[in-house]
Amino acid sequence: MVVAGDDALAHRLAAELRGVYGERVTLVVPPAQGGVRPPVVGRARATALFDRVSAAVNRASGNGGGGVTAGGDETPERVVEAAELTEGALAYAGVERATALALVYDDDETNIRAALTARRLNPRIRLVLRLYNRRLGQHIEALLDQASALAAGAGAGADGSRADGNAEVYDASTTVLSDADTAAPALAATAMTGTSKVVQTDGLMLRAVERPPPGPGEVADPGLCTLALLSATTNDPAGADGSEGSGAQGPQLLPDERAVAAATGRGIVVLENVSYSGPQLNPGRGVVPWFGSLLSRRLRWSFAGLVACVVGLAVASMLVTGEQPLQATYLTLLDLFAINDPAIGQPLGRQLLQLCSGLVGLLLLPVLLAAVLEALGTFRSGTALRKPPRGLSGHVVLLGVGKIGTRVLARLRELRIPVVCVEADPEARGLALARSLRVPLVLGDVTQEGVLEAAKIHRAHALLALTSADTMNLEAVLSARTLRPDLRVVLRLYDDDFATAVYRTLRAAHPGALTRSRSVSHLAAPAFAGAMLGRQILGAIPVERRVLLFAAVDVGGHPQLEGRTVGEAFRAGAWRVLALDTATPEERRAAQQSGPSGPRLVWDLPSTHVLRPEDRVVLAATRRGLAELLGRRPRQRAEA
Repeated sequence: MVVAGDDALAHRLAAELRGVYGERVTLVVPPAQGGVRPPVVGRARATALFDRVSAAVNRASGNGGGGVTAGGDETPERVVEAAELTEGALAYAGVERATALALVYDDDETNIRAALTARRLNPRIRLVLRLYNRRLGQHIEALLDQASALAAGAGAGADGSRADGNAEVYDASTTVLSDADTAAPALAATAMTGTSKVVQTDGLMLRAVERPPPGPGEVADPGLCTLALLSATTNDPAGADGSEGSGAQGPQLLPDERAVAAATGRGIVVLENVSYSGPQLNPGRGVVPWFGSLLSRRLRWSFAGLVACVVGLAVASMLVTGEQPLQATYLTLLDLFAINDPAIGQPLGRQLLQLCSGLVGLLLLPVLLAAVLEALGTFRSGTALRKPPRGLSGHVVLLGVGKIGTRVLARLRELRIPVVCVEADPEARGLALARSLRVPLVLGDVTQEGVLEAAKIHRAHALLALTSADTMNLEAVLSARTLRPDLRVVLRLYDDDFATAVYRTLRAAHPGALTRSRSVSHLAAPAFAGAMLGRQILGAIPVERRVLLFAAVDVGGHPQLEGRTVGEAFRAGAWRVLALDTATPEERRAAQQSGPSGPRLVWDLPSTHVLRPEDRVVLAATRRGLAELLGRRPRQRAEA
């Protein structure tokens, strides 16, 4: 397998493929990264800040990630240095003979260009692309899959493979992923307890929910099934960090019933909802939604107040003059727009009503002008940057609205969590989304005095520091902790070893507050590695600092599944069968581009159901469990 990239994700992905799945990996990196791991943005200054905190608490906490990144520093079997990913560089890396190629450069255009070249060099290769643009990614995925199908139909299989495009011969699929989309749910869930973890792919949506420990005498709802037990000390600031090296106190993936029953006082992650999320027709927009999107809430209330005034004046005119309702309303409107004759010589009540109608008409003019200007966008562009309201509290302060921050912002708003954004760059990617969502925004450098105070950090629930600079994230957390020692904080740090060390030190310095550190490459690498193994990988969800994968697997050829019941096929801590695909093999081949869909899947299977060779199942698995089930590591050892 070939991995090409220019940042920490490439190194982490190569280590994941080799250390967990036992694959032979060729890593293609720029020349400056050939012998060492890539430098972290702002690492020197962040390390200095970190050393100061370490000295303050007098703790020896710089020993790294323990078991978090075991194998993370392993040098891949082969490293190729290339300034540009040209056709010659791909050929030298062995793309023509490779099973899969991952293009994880930070630039979308570089990944697309290299993918087109690789598909031409090897129509049978499995492609995994890192793209931030979702819509473009869908088009590129379809284009590359179509190119592979055409090459297969023309008999491009030089090794004698059938030319009918049968996925059972080779899997030349194209998968487009985004590290921002992969990491955003985990970062959002870290800031708020009880949030959902969603896997959504090809019309299938799996929703896993993190539930806090039940109270005394209460039993947690297991949902469809229990996917994981959280750390025994997940709510203890001085407890375990939830990594693979946490031992018995750490999270347990795919526990059996005995472990679930014995895990009193521990939070759980359960599979709560499964649904089909395929494309649906958008309902027509009515008058009220259209009117609401055109005008602001304040203008809508102003119009409602004026309408109430007109109705009241019409009723009063009807009572005073004795006119019919329609005639009284008509006279009121004429007075309102100052086109009626003056009520000279008429009763005093009629004259007073005409004066009141004229006054309401004067009030109506500025409201109409404001509505016209706002509908044209004048007011929206002038007041796009909302300031945090005075009484705001219990919100999340989001530092940085770049690639990662934009996705996290969208996720937090989907969960209806109040957010205040802090951004130093007035041209940042996520400012347009913040404007459209009407999210309060503070423009300024978080290291400057008064910026965090403007974001109401002293009344916030959590701080998410998600900029691309480690130094800014760490300095923001240290500043916030001086203002609010018990604040829940989440840091985005590039290097996972460094993230673990920072986490342990901050936890020791502030034992009364919850601290979490997350590496985007650590969160995204398992999903990219799973996609390189084939399209059967549906997605992944993070469980603290571990990862749980969802896959669609054919039962035939797997002795751990074939001929066994669902209960017998379950292996605690490795894999668990969740659903059965009832479609025939012919239907699966016809729909291989769309993947499993909701109507063909049977969930909550009885433990006595026997799995047949022609069946296809959806299962949850750990990374090592899936490697064992797919037979990847034994095959590599046999070749060696």
